[in-house]
Amino acid sequence: MIQQQPPSATDIERIRLRDYTEKAYLDYSMYVILDRALPHIGDGLKPVQRRIVYAMHDLGLRSSAKYKKSARTVGDVIGKFHPHGDSAAYEAMVLMAQPFSYRYPLIDGQGNWGSPDDPKSFAAMRYTESRLTAFAELLLAEVAQGTVDWMPNFDGTLEEPEVLPARAPNILLNGTTGIAVGMATDIPPHNLRELVAACVQLLEHPQTTAGELTQWVHGPDFPTEAEIITPAHELRALYATGRGSLRARAVWTREQGDIVITALPHQVSGARVLEQIAAQMQAKKLPMVADLRDESDHENPTRLVIVARSNRVDAEGLMSHLFATTDLERSYRVNMNVIGLDGRPGVRDLASMLREWLDFRRQTVRRRLQHRLEQVLRRLHLLDGLLIAFLNIDEVIAIIRAEDRPKPVLMQRFGLSDEQAEAILELKLRHLAKLEEMKIRGEQAELAEERDSLQKTLGSEARLTTLIRKELLAVAEEFGDARRSPLVAREEARAYSETELVSSEPVTVVLSEKGWIRAAKGLDIDGAKLSYKAGDAFLCAAQGRSSQQVVLLDSTGRSYALAAHALPSARGQGEPLTGRINPPSGARFVGALMAEDAQAYLVASDAGYGFVTRFADLLTKNRAGKVVLTLPDGAEVLAPVRVQDLGRDLLVAVSNEGRMLVFPVAELPMLARGKGNKIIGISATLLRAREEFMLGAVVMAPGATVVVHSGKRYLKLKGSDLDAYRGERGRRGSKLPRGFQKVERIEIATD
Repeated sequence: MIQQQPPSATDIERIRLRDYTEKAYLDYSMYVILDRALPHIGDGLKPVQRRIVYAMHDLGLRSSAKYKKSARTVGDVIGKFHPHGDSAAYEAMVLMAQPFSYRYPLIDGQGNWGSPDDPKSFAAMRYTESRLTAFAELLLAEVAQGTVDWMPNFDGTLEEPEVLPARAPNILLNGTTGIAVGMATDIPPHNLRELVAACVQLLEHPQTTAGELTQWVHGPDFPTEAEIITPAHELRALYATGRGSLRARAVWTREQGDIVITALPHQVSGARVLEQIAAQMQAKKLPMVADLRDESDHENPTRLVIVARSNRVDAEGLMSHLFATTDLERSYRVNMNVIGLDGRPGVRDLASMLREWLDFRRQTVRRRLQHRLEQVLRRLHLLDGLLIAFLNIDEVIAIIRAEDRPKPVLMQRFGLSDEQAEAILELKLRHLAKLEEMKIRGEQAELAEERDSLQKTLGSEARLTTLIRKELLAVAEEFGDARRSPLVAREEARAYSETELVSSEPVTVVLSEKGWIRAAKGLDIDGAKLSYKAGDAFLCAAQGRSSQQVVLLDSTGRSYALAAHALPSARGQGEPLTGRINPPSGARFVGALMAEDAQAYLVASDAGYGFVTRFADLLTKNRAGKVVLTLPDGAEVLAPVRVQDLGRDLLVAVSNEGRMLVFPVAELPMLARGKGNKIIGISATLLRAREEFMLGAVVMAPGATVVVHSGKRYLKLKGSDLDAYRGERGRRGSKLPRGFQKVERIEIATD
């Protein structure tokens, strides 16, 4: 047994932990960026995708070949080029085979390769079969024509291409997503014809900007018929910067009253959408929807049916709500971050990306032509030697028969090169018989013509540009198709508010003196006849609809708002308001209101101050309410009073000492909050002692009757009866008749 010696001090390299971890992290991040997550601008592929496509090409799995088990392809990929897990390689392979994921699929799959509802539901690789699509040949057709740089595979036994010689801008055709370290990429797919048109424009006018290119590239083109609803100016800004977002929306129609969804946004599952809608139905947030059905089949890949409760349902409004709350409308981030020709990652605008890809294409075509020129020149050189052999066939045969080493003799006798002499010696006897001078000279003429053409093209940038343009147009002609994702201008989606989702029914909200609240269906409810807890009694009631909100006013001048439909039923005794709102300690409630937002109300304190406000100004979402009425010292809040006609109604104010003042309501200001203006003169000193205060104020329409109560007595006044009490706002008012010096209440006659 050999005993290993411990390392000596001189064998140990010391390095600071900070430096080691920093270098290790940077090395890892660069690996992820360059070798895993980001695509190359040349072929638009990540390394794993490139290796899959090349391995299938190496296996001979072209579009015209027979299908082969996917497990065979995955085995070659991970065994020769990509030493990672088979599941990762297979999932990358599946993605390139799914027509609902790739705009122009690179792999032709046979078997279960997943579905739009569940892209991960593909069968295991031992069950599926695959081969390359015809479109994939655009990436591979020139790979053996001297167009690519080769690098050793992971174990150095084979070579693989660094970048495939793509004949189309695949980086934008199929798009890609990826998350690296500190950066990410999100490139949407585009239409081939549009991109080729933009490339041709750049070839003819290299200074064309990204904004101008949107005349040809109208926007992304997903492998779905869903609408792209991003405004044109936002798309222009997206292409000008290489960053932004876009929105896609489902397509729907009406069929016999039902709503039928026929196309979903890219990567949106129909089953998931139905789950989202069903969840809202269960939560009673979609009362207008009766049923959901999924009628998708082979003929109709997407057909989701939403059954409305009646033909009166606003389909546009319902779909707008669903667009805002489900995946029927989806946003996509755009971040055109790719690895450039210089090997560095960076975000590019549309013009820069296509211009750089055209530079790549120009380099590729130049290398292809140069490679072919070298082949032609070599063949011409060999033909020259073969022609010499044909013209001197007897002497050549004699030398070969007589000499032990005929090659040097042939080279010296006829002035042949090593390659020419080798080609002559390699000929079989039966081929010598076929050597005919006319055939050799004919091939020489053809190759010479091709040589001249290649040299002219390589020597002229204009000819090279024309060739690239011609090849791009041929690609568009062969593989181009119509746009699938229409660009449509649509209004912003709007979700239903809580009140819109509630059925609008007449209700009466009843408030008790102790602050217990409940709601009863109908408007013919007498709150005084309802049952109350011991020590409690009826305070007030408000009538409206269940879709409205109830505003409550407390004795501190604060208002609160509650949804009427959420209140407890009047079949019980209700619930305490303190469970729903947070009024100040000791506060009591003085009134409840229900109305439209524009309805005006008189809000006043018994100090004789008040103002007119709109119902909307009393609303709040704060559980603690909001201050509406500012109270002077010693003052209390009066119940709010509805104002029917601000221009014609009169305000009748009465003090507890039997003084009355009448003036137009319009003389009071319209405020959202505050103390208000003086209504009737009240002594501040007497108010603090509670000896004098404004007992009440009512708003009456012309011709109405006001009733003043004092004990068992009451006084009815209307029309000219009120003239004696008219006066300027803020005055003390006129004395009421004998017997009404101590007024108890004032009201408007209901009959």
